[in-house]
Formats: sequence, C-alpha cells, structure tokens
Amino acid sequence: MAVNRRLETDEDFAEAQEKQLRLRVFRDDHLVDAGSVIVRFDADTVVLQSGVGDLAYHPRSRCEFFELRRQR
Repeated sequence: MAVNRRLETDEDFAEAQEKQLRLRVFRDDHLVDAGSVIVRFDADTVVLQSGVGDLAYHPRSRCEFFELRRQR
C-alpha cells in the first residue's frame, strides 16, 4: 500500500530533494507531473526533472506537491 505525503514547508522540499524522492504534482485538481525529482526550489517555484533534458517549472502557490512512499 502507498502513502501520499504532502510537501508544504521548505524542510519538506529540502528532504525530498536530498533523498531524490519521486513526486506527483497537481494543479487545479489535475495530475500535471508524476515521477520527477526536485532539482531546485525557492519560495515561488519548484523545478522538477524527469529526464536528461526534461525540466518542468511549477509555481508553489498554484500547485500541490506529494511524495509517494510505499509502506513496507
């Protein structure tokens, strides 16, 4: 079974970046990105990378970010 954890604080984003956790991103209740890792983030924007040259920029204020953890 999987557990979704919402990323809200800078500490949450820093932990996900450090551990290179895969994320799901929702905007307007639609899944817009899945399986990417955080490259950079600041107070306004989160930059995700899903491939070698595939970067996506998501505004923190308009999106919801979730880490997907699998229970053991």
